[in-house]
Amino acid sequence: MLIFAVSAAPANALPDSPVVYPSGSAATPTSGSGFDTCTAPSAGALSAWSGSSPYTIVNIYFGGNNRGCSQPNLTAAWVRQVTADGWKLLPTYFGYQPSCMVGSKPHRYTASDAGTRGTSDGNDAVTKAKTLGLLPGSALYADVEHYDRSDSSCRTAVRRYVSAWTTALHKVGYLAGVYAHQDSGIRDLADSYNSTGYARPDAVWMARWDGKATVTDWPTAPDGYWANTQRAKQYRGDHDETHGGVKLNIDSDIVKAPVATVARDYRVVGASSLNARSGPGTSYPITRTYASGATLPVICQGLGEKVGGTSVWNRLTTGAWVSDHYTSTPSDTGFSAGLPRCVYPGQVTAGTSLTARTGPGTSYPSSGSALPRGALAYVMCQQQGSTVQTTRVWNRLVDNRWVSDYYVANRSNSSWSAPVPRCP
Repeated sequence: MLIFAVSAAPANALPDSPVVYPSGSAATPTSGSGFDTCTAPSAGALSAWSGSSPYTIVNIYFGGNNRGCSQPNLTAAWVRQVTADGWKLLPTYFGYQPSCMVGSKPHRYTASDAGTRGTSDGNDAVTKAKTLGLLPGSALYADVEHYDRSDSSCRTAVRRYVSAWTTALHKVGYLAGVYAHQDSGIRDLADSYNSTGYARPDAVWMARWDGKATVTDWPTAPDGYWANTQRAKQYRGDHDETHGGVKLNIDSDIVKAPVATVARDYRVVGASSLNARSGPGTSYPITRTYASGATLPVICQGLGEKVGGTSVWNRLTTGAWVSDHYTSTPSDTGFSAGLPRCVYPGQVTAGTSLTARTGPGTSYPSSGSALPRGALAYVMCQQQGSTVQTTRVWNRLVDNRWVSDYYVANRSNSSWSAPVPRCP
């Protein structure tokens, strides 16, 4: 008899290593135009650009011993302010670089110490991300600058560094991204995409200044790699743009990838106190009670029991859930614009591709395109369905399609995976 208990032990090995999400977490996939600057712009500059520019995403260099620019604006208060204004953040960590890097950055790694450097950079990146309020579920991007691919030992070093970076982030609930040049890092990571010797990063951000804002038809990475909201491209280099009367020197990006997850503050509305619960429904245990008018740090929104005309529930930084009916979010009947859905991505482990279906079972019709190996399955909730290999758990994706949990890298391939909620 199959026992449906929460499993804490990751079920999958390389290259699709699982992300161990804590309860107060969620990923934030997004699409849109972005830009990056060496120094994070002031909140005032971003306010001037908001609405007057085509951009909704801004890169931040949030750490790393090779980071070259000072960051006087980059504080937790700045993060809260600009994300409350609607900006999404693309966090980049400029740490150790390959020994054969083209350029003069001083801190480098070789094949012999790349794994150690990748782990230490990953751990430091998580510490610095948390200080800024970038929550678990955020994607953090390691900057791997252009390097000489004729050095085979250096190519090995890059793969070891990225694998260690990825594993370190996954262990504590963060998604692992990599920024790299099309002719070096992207090419080598694509070549080792299915290798069982390296952990595969969740997303890639390619530098190719060809003026084409596209996340497909890349010359050094097949479209089937990092195929499901897992790509960004820096398509235009240093240039000045002026919006809202403010001039910035930027690189331009197109983004269809996970970015930073940041809590937003809302209030309890109504005269009564509000119970926070361990799941999205009134049958779940109460974990805390908030007084009327109290601040609620909301990460994301999911579906649950219908309360007062809405089935939307809000997940807090504590991991608890509150009915959206009693909060000051913009909509009281459905999902609110600007707040992400609560999703917990895992890489697809199927040998070729994974069929998505209209319901939780193999008898349901297929729906849309299959998910290729390594694609992120953006899981919203889980439900019992037909048995596939060792499990009856099925995952409802953010686009309302269903896939068997057996083929998704998460905490278990035989039972439920915390902190994914049960489907209502």
